[in-house]
Amino acid sequence: MNRDSHHLESILHHDIPLTRDMGLKVLDWHDQQLRLHLPLEANVNHKSTMFGGSLYCGAVLAGWGWLHLRLREEGIEDGHIVIQEGQISYPLPVTTDAIAICQAPSAAVWKKFLAMYQRYGRARLTLHSRIVNEGAEEEAVTFTGQYVLHR
Repeated sequence: MNRDSHHLESILHHDIPLTRDMGLKVLDWHDQQLRLHLPLEANVNHKSTMFGGSLYCGAVLAGWGWLHLRLREEGIEDGHIVIQEGQISYPLPVTTDAIAICQAPSAAVWKKFLAMYQRYGRARLTLHSRIVNEGAEEEAVTFTGQYVLHR
């Protein structure tokens, strides 16, 4: 785990205690991609698959964590990140440990987001997360969230 991953995991476990109970771990932050690990055992439902609420939480946190780390890289630490809206789809069951992944939006979208925040002290950014069964490539969950950064 690199320094940024360790930093984010500490923040999540301290500021959002639910993440400790979920067993959430930050796997890595590399090339503006964040990957989180969710163990099945701590998030299992009555069908022996991962609970939909845990999957939603993991998808939201992948976006939140991505934005937190990316802002930190930009030297912006005066803002508060909140999720404003989210849409999720569960096309496949999660039957193993899960990996939540969030990748960067386009460079143009990111640049506009930063300009809005610097000008108005508030900006919105849409991020896309996906969750896969560990060891698989096929998306079990897709999530689109609108995050707001405000001073």
